[in-house]
Amino acid sequence: MTRQVLLDTETTGLDPALGDRILEIAAIELVNLVPTGRVLHHLLDPEREVPEEATRVHGFTAAMLRGKPKFADILDELLAFLADDPIVAHNAPFDFAFLDAELARCGRPPLDRARMVDTLELAKRRFPGLPNSLDALCRRFGIDLSQRTTHNAVLDCRLLAQVYLELMGGRQPGLGLAAARIAVAAPAAGPAAGGAAPPPARTPRPIVPSEAELAAHAEFVARKLKDALWLKPPFAPAADGE
Repeated sequence: MTRQVLLDTETTGLDPALGDRILEIAAIELVNLVPTGRVLHHLLDPEREVPEEATRVHGFTAAMLRGKPKFADILDELLAFLADDPIVAHNAPFDFAFLDAELARCGRPPLDRARMVDTLELAKRRFPGLPNSLDALCRRFGIDLSQRTTHNAVLDCRLLAQVYLELMGGRQPGLGLAAARIAVAAPAAGPAAGGAAPPPARTPRPIVPSEAELAAHAEFVARKLKDALWLKPPFAPAADGE
C-alpha cells in the first residue's frame, strides 16, 4: 500500500519572505493513487490584510477570515495528517515555501524536500512546451472544470487528484481492467437488460501433441534431464497391471 498526501494552499500573496501568509489549506489522502475520502481542510486567519489582487484569485477577504483558526492552531493536526508520506502538489515549491515559513514561525523544522512530488514538473516532462497549469491539464485529460470559478484549495485538490492519476498512468488501465471483469462476471447484461452486448463465446482450442512429438519429448528428457521428478512416483504413470 502506497500512501501519499495531495496538498494545496491559498495565500495572501506570492512571497512568504515578504510576509505573505497561508489563508486556506487542504489535503487529501491518496492510497495507491486513489483518494480514500480522508480530507483535511481549514480556512485560516492570516493575521494580516488580504490584498485585492489575491482576493480576485481565491475570493477570500480579511473580513471573511477573522475569527478563523490561526496556522499554529491547526499545526499538530496538519503534521499528523501529513505523517511521513510524500506530499503531492502542483508547483510544489510554492506550497512548500509557504509551509516552511509558517513552520518557522511556530519554531518547527522545515519539510523534507525529499517528500516533494511536483505535478507541474511531471507535466512538463510529459508535455514539454505545452501549457501545464492545472486548468490546462484538466482540459487535456477531459476533467470537468465547471465548478472552478475561483481558486479553492479543496476543489483544486480534488481536480489535482484526477490529474495526478492521469500523469501516473493509473486511470485508463484500471478502467479497462474493471470493464473486463464486469463483462466476464455479468455476461447476461445484454441489450435486453439495457447494457452492452455480451462478448462472443470463444471456442476452446486445446493443443494436443502428436505421437511423434511425445516420443521426441520423451527422448529429450531421457538424454538431457537427470532424475526428472515427473518420471518418479507418484507423478509417473502407473505401469500396465499396477
